[in-house]
Amino acid sequence: MTAPLPVRTLVVPRPGELTIEETALPPLPDGQFRAQTLFTGLSAGTELTWYRGTSPYFRAGWDAELGIFDRDRPAMRYPVRRLGYMEVARVTDSRTAAVTEGVVVAMAYGHSTAVHGDPVTDHVVPLPPDLDPLLGVYVAHLGPICVNGLLHAAADVGGSELRDGVNGRLVLVTGGGTVGLMVGLLAQLHGAAEVVVVDPTEQRRAAARALGLQTVDDTPGLARELKTRWRHGPSDRGADVVFQCRGVGTALATALRCLRPQGTAVDLAFYTGGAGDVALGEEFHHNGLSLRCAQIGRVPRGLAHRWDRRRLSHETLKLLSDHGEKIQANLLTDVVPFDQAPILFADLSARRRHVITAALRVPTP
Repeated sequence: MTAPLPVRTLVVPRPGELTIEETALPPLPDGQFRAQTLFTGLSAGTELTWYRGTSPYFRAGWDAELGIFDRDRPAMRYPVRRLGYMEVARVTDSRTAAVTEGVVVAMAYGHSTAVHGDPVTDHVVPLPPDLDPLLGVYVAHLGPICVNGLLHAAADVGGSELRDGVNGRLVLVTGGGTVGLMVGLLAQLHGAAEVVVVDPTEQRRAAARALGLQTVDDTPGLARELKTRWRHGPSDRGADVVFQCRGVGTALATALRCLRPQGTAVDLAFYTGGAGDVALGEEFHHNGLSLRCAQIGRVPRGLAHRWDRRRLSHETLKLLSDHGEKIQANLLTDVVPFDQAPILFADLSARRRHVITAALRVPTP
């Protein structure tokens, strides 16, 4: 077995504070591998809920068997020692034939400078040699979230391939963060007739345009504007499908207002503050709409035999192969040293800094 290895991990000891904790990995056991982190990406929307103390897990515990939150038993307390799910690492030692020393892999283990991985229980994706390792932050988890959104749109119309839910259709994406922009690119790649990204932030709209996507601001007249433009027939106007990718109730309300009758909003957002702006007695009711939640924890019912996390990551790699340069230039807006993470978190929480995707660079030992 290899010797213990010093490791540094980002920890939230209390709301509004981020520290770097120094520990050591134990000797590497048989059947596992050791990897040194190269980059670890920041999913700001989710991670700031841990940093600020707004995650629902501080108020309730998730009962996976019953599928309900138990408000009498919060699942998390401070300190929070596991943040993040967008890691890229180089394998330095291996005690398993399943993972080769020297390979660069994408994983989801949180903001630590090194990790022991188990190919039996962990999702480990070897990266192609010609892919910039920085782009690998999308491969293990965040990219599959986006691919799974398209898969849910496909299942909604009885399909089983990514093209089935968007090919030839009018697609609206509400929210121009990383998830929304990657979903928009995926819809475009798989044959959407039009893809329009809605976001109130000009920086994100500019990034969408640089990726070749159409954009509009989220204004009160948006639904009327789009429904005037997108006509299917008498009393049948609006988007065929909306991918809702912004975790505020106003964005979900926009998504529902812009759908054609009997259309579907595929929801990839996380509403830590609830969704009080959604009026279910209005467009949702009168147009007979559907709202379908697409989360990475499950693929659509009936497709598990054809789709798993490995295939979702494979489709992410295909997207990066086609659009990697544009994604790196326009989505990866901030790459900072690992030691600057506390400053970055504080700036993001106070809205002194705006990022689309931020990544932390870990120095090579």
